[in-house]
Amino acid sequence: MRRPLDYTLEAFQAASPVRFEEMCRELLERDGFTSAERVGGAGDLGADVVAHDYLGRRVVLQCKRYANAVGSEAGQKFNGTARPVHGAAVPVVVALNGFTEPAAAFANRQRLHLVDRERLARWGAGHHLYDVLEIDRGPA
Repeated sequence: MRRPLDYTLEAFQAASPVRFEEMCRELLERDGFTSAERVGGAGDLGADVVAHDYLGRRVVLQCKRYANAVGSEAGQKFNGTARPVHGAAVPVVVALNGFTEPAAAFANRQRLHLVDRERLARWGAGHHLYDVLEIDRGPA
């Protein structure tokens, strides 16, 4: 039996790192993404969750449940693997406690999508990931 889905910031905060990744996978499924799979773990090369959207685009999430804001080094590492290694059409970094300004600036230059604390709260509350990120979902 599946447990009730609770995607509040408090639930994300209380989750283990593995559960945090699983919650992100569940939200992708809720939003209609297909083949959503948690692939994170040792040797994952930055991909924690992969899925496909309505148009068949590969979405790759890196999930960071850090106590502090994510710095630019994590974004640089993910940027080096998201597209060339994991085939991401839509690379996304989800960070429970947001990003430093240098990390956000780097991500913007490299076209990495960021889900900070405010966006995570909106995604968890029922908004589609692409609406939160202002990405065109394609034809409905």
